[in-house]
Amino acid sequence: MRRRLGAGWYEPGERFLGTVDIAAEFQVSQSTAQKVVVALREEGRLYTVLGQGSFVVGE
Repeated sequence: MRRRLGAGWYEPGERFLGTVDIAAEFQVSQSTAQKVVVALREEGRLYTVLGQGSFVVGE
């Protein structure tokens, strides 16, 4: 996911994949997908709006 963000797959402000979508695409558990979102948020690459999802931070 870091590579995708770095490569510009997602525009700043664009809604990021949900944990269910990440889990399905990468064939991992939802708890692993949640860890991905949390890690990206802690790195400052995503921000979360309660009830709306996670979004890509602009450069």
